[in-house]
Amino acid sequence: HPSLKNTLTRRYKDTQMKRFCKAQAIQRRLEEIEVTFRELEQQGIKVEKSLRDEGGTSADQKTQWMNQLLYLVQKKNSLMSEESDLMIAVQELKLEEQQWQLDQKLRNYLNKEESLKTPEDHAAEQEILAQLLEVVDKRNLLIHIQEEKRLSEL
Repeated sequence: HPSLKNTLTRRYKDTQMKRFCKAQAIQRRLEEIEVTFRELEQQGIKVEKSLRDEGGTSADQKTQWMNQLLYLVQKKNSLMSEESDLMIAVQELKLEEQQWQLDQKLRNYLNKEESLKTPEDHAAEQEILAQLLEVVDKRNLLIHIQEEKRLSEL
């Protein structure tokens, strides 16, 4: 049915555009994190140098530097955790796209009249189904990883 096909095509294009925008936003954030990492490392190096060259520094100043160092480490750990979440999100987007493409291929075979299918068609259908199950398993694994990560952070 042409209008159904048009609706599905439009829906696919919308979904694809959303995935693309999401991927771009993730990429931008990953770049920001990279810049922030470098800044934190530079600050950390300065604080460590101050601690080493402490000559006649007061105990209060040393404590302040230690606290600053601790803060930088916590900030870096927090960014690493966010980066890890974003990498998982990228994988998720890739798998969503793969799943959609495989769904489309499978639908083409399933819409074909059974009596017209060649042995090659049947084999291709089985192969696509196997790939689809593999993608679904990978997506489930990502969900499991995210859940484990979330629980370990609590």
